[in-house]
Amino acid sequence: MAATGEVDFCTLGMFIIDEIEFAPPKPPVKDIAGGAGSYSALGARIFSPSPKSQAVGWIVDCGSDFPSELRDFIAQWDTGVLIRETPERLTTRGWNGYGEHEHRAFRYTTPKLRLDQHDLVDTQLLWSKSFHLICSPLRCIDLVRSILALRRQPSDAGLTSRPLFIWEPVPDLCTVEELDDCLKALKYVDVVSPNHGELGGFFGKDTNAEHSVDFRLIEELCGQWLGSGIGADGQGGIVLRCGKDGCLVTRNGVRKWLPAYHQSSTKVVDPTGGGNGFLGGLAIGLVRAGDTPGIEHLEEAAIWGSISASFAIEQVGMPVLSHGPQGETWNSVRVEDRLSEFKSRLPRYIQP
Repeated sequence: MAATGEVDFCTLGMFIIDEIEFAPPKPPVKDIAGGAGSYSALGARIFSPSPKSQAVGWIVDCGSDFPSELRDFIAQWDTGVLIRETPERLTTRGWNGYGEHEHRAFRYTTPKLRLDQHDLVDTQLLWSKSFHLICSPLRCIDLVRSILALRRQPSDAGLTSRPLFIWEPVPDLCTVEELDDCLKALKYVDVVSPNHGELGGFFGKDTNAEHSVDFRLIEELCGQWLGSGIGADGQGGIVLRCGKDGCLVTRNGVRKWLPAYHQSSTKVVDPTGGGNGFLGGLAIGLVRAGDTPGIEHLEEAAIWGSISASFAIEQVGMPVLSHGPQGETWNSVRVEDRLSEFKSRLPRYIQP
């Protein structure tokens, strides 16, 4: 196993080959890279030009039907991806359907191969400085406990500090029945980041207003989570994602709304993976925005997440990575230029 400290980010989200069906007359697309693993890795990779790209960890299980074009695509990113051949099965595939009012439907079309702590054993991914988890509350608790237990094995004792855990609740289980377990799970993670609908689901509340989200209700519900305690020491935070209405960053009694990068709906071609991409950028921001990784970088990390999400939703599928005299670009834009331009807007942003 490689030395510790070489991985800044690891997602336990799956790689999925996506088929996306849009409302007519927009045609469907097939055989594109998707899934929470792919998009969160994208979000982290956007802020990780080579050689830092190797510090972005994710797992891709290639079934017997895995297209060669996707292998070339994954290789182009030059990440610390763990490619596993599973010729006895089909690759995990999913169908995404979009309708009016940003409604999204999803179903698996082949059996899924879920990732857990066992997939990290004997890999350098186990020693990541941050982990992105997308799962139910009870599974979140189990994953955090298991990962920490593996990192405390006697032969490796004392070699690494506690990583940061960023939890994205799985949408289907953001329900009132899961709220008690959710409050328990919050004690185990450093950051929780649902979207506004998922937050409302835990409380049985509709967080939509007439032309935007219900900002005051969202603040109230986040306050209840914070009051219950987030993180083992109560120092954790929430980044509540609200699509076109931006995000709420709140921790230690301080809350701040940040706008979405794209302020025109014409710039948003396909919202698939935007939230996952946001969390990859958020996680890498928590690790790299300061001299040492830490939750104190939460607002800056959310800004990074907003930039990652902006690239994820500008096209169907993944943004285009290119290399030129000025370094890397995504969709012909330098990440540092977009980040700088976004930050220049923030002083003029009026809190809702």
